[in-house]
Amino acid sequence: MLLNLLSISAQEIEKVHGEYTYHVPDNVSLEEGKRTALERAKIQALADAFGTLVSQNNSTIIKNENGKSSVDFLSIGGSDVKGEWIETIGDPKLDIFYESNMLTIKVSIDGKAREIKNASIDIEAKLLRNGTEEKYESDEFRNGDDLYLYFKSPINGYLAVYLLDENTQQVFCLLPYKSSGEPAYKIIHDKPYVFFSCQKAEEKPSEVDEYTMTCEHSMEQNTIYIVFSPNMFAKAFAEDENIGLPRQLPLKEFQKWLGKCKAKALETILR
Repeated sequence: MLLNLLSISAQEIEKVHGEYTYHVPDNVSLEEGKRTALERAKIQALADAFGTLVSQNNSTIIKNENGKSSVDFLSIGGSDVKGEWIETIGDPKLDIFYESNMLTIKVSIDGKAREIKNASIDIEAKLLRNGTEEKYESDEFRNGDDLYLYFKSPINGYLAVYLLDENTQQVFCLLPYKSSGEPAYKIIHDKPYVFFSCQKAEEKPSEVDEYTMTCEHSMEQNTIYIVFSPNMFAKAFAEDENIGLPRQLPLKEFQKWLGKCKAKALETILR
């Protein structure tokens, strides 16, 4: 899976407002409909404030649903928005009603955002299933599959990887590893990395955390965030609540940290 990601130069942060009406398909649950409506309201706000551009990968989210992963693109009208959502102001307003016998969700949301000027960093990030070579790249994961991440950047920088459990609304820190005292993993330019594998560890394999995908419910959804910046950034405060799990923090706390990172960093990539 090749992700052509954006480098975001520091721009003035603006207040934006978006509204979106989502007609929920019969095969989509109410909770999923709410998430979709909220996300599209954000996209509409960014499009109204900054316009759109012709591109396909600047807002990629990797999700695992029902044991299978998929790739979603935050796009509108076939084009990607030219802005980045920094943080939400207050609580979004959701109106849920039926229109022409169809469940309908109307969202109104306010937030802080900034314009995306140019795409200057092309990095490679690939999910690997049950193997550490690029040939094991896959967009399908099932219960019991091992997860690895291939990463390569044309510039030096710092990397952090987080996973959001949509069911519990908890965010887990996958990288840097639990034994590391650093806020992010240092990346050397043009050097390929394979994370979450002891065999591929450059040094101290015992410090590497390895991950296996599990599903406790009939339907689960996870979101992976890949945060990369040429500059060192402060880490999110995550706690060890379970010996067998990565460090974790509530989604709201993660969103606050993410908003601060994007507001302060000169260049930050988030996928």
